[in-house]
Amino acid sequence: MKPKANNFEDTATGLLTLFRFELPFFAGICVVVGEMMALGTIPPAKEAILGFVSVFFLSANALILNDYFDLETDKVNAPDRPLPSGKVKPNEALILSIFITILGFLASFLLSIDLLIFAVLVWLVGLLYNWRFKHTGLWGNLMVSFSVGMTFIYGAIAVKEPFEILVWFFSIFAFLINLGEEIAADAMDLEGDQVAGSKSIAILYGQNRALKTSSLIFGCVILLSLLPFIFNWLSTIYFVPIVIMDVVIIVSTIRLLTPANPGKRADIRRIYISAGIAMVALIILRMVARR
Repeated sequence: MKPKANNFEDTATGLLTLFRFELPFFAGICVVVGEMMALGTIPPAKEAILGFVSVFFLSANALILNDYFDLETDKVNAPDRPLPSGKVKPNEALILSIFITILGFLASFLLSIDLLIFAVLVWLVGLLYNWRFKHTGLWGNLMVSFSVGMTFIYGAIAVKEPFEILVWFFSIFAFLINLGEEIAADAMDLEGDQVAGSKSIAILYGQNRALKTSSLIFGCVILLSLLPFIFNWLSTIYFVPIVIMDVVIIVSTIRLLTPANPGKRADIRRIYISAGIAMVALIILRMVARR
């Protein structure tokens, strides 16, 4: 018996689900933060909007390609996702990926040729990761984290100030948060990753070792978050959202290291989202404080 064909509404909902909107949204926010830190003030509307839109679509493209290339693994790890569940056909996901990539490139081109070149570089890293390096373990983790960290540099290039030290600080900060999240997430996906032949830290050295490595990275993030205040890169008004983020990271990290905790995936997600919310808070404070 053939499965029931999806109607337009089911397909549209599945395609939108592939975006995982909160992740591209936070990537776009990081671009605006990068612009803000590079300029020392609120960026012009054109740079803020086009920078956000460009990275939003390029980030969404990487997530869609992740599901496209990882279809067989997701049948084990995430069978309810749009592709393994059959809500979206692989060719439909690929067409959507191409369309939003063009939109992302166009938005970057409208700002500058330099930004378009950088956008192509970021897109290429994401493509290579999903196509060839996803299951290489740490190398794949580093590629994804590089793409995340580069969102701040992306913003600095968008406003033609790529060498501001605070921008590079936030780039490294985001790189480490994502690296810790990637390694911890691999520890949660052992069954499916074994089927796919992954060489993740969790598979090579065990889930416990992977979670300890992830926790060590998150510890470095907390220490790193204090540097802008020690060196007076940021005024004390920005201390509150950073401290709240650090508390969430500490609590979630402790929970990750607790063997009996069944909600480790939620804890990983909580760390990522808390960092994104902290970035939003920085933008709001910058708008209010103007310094």
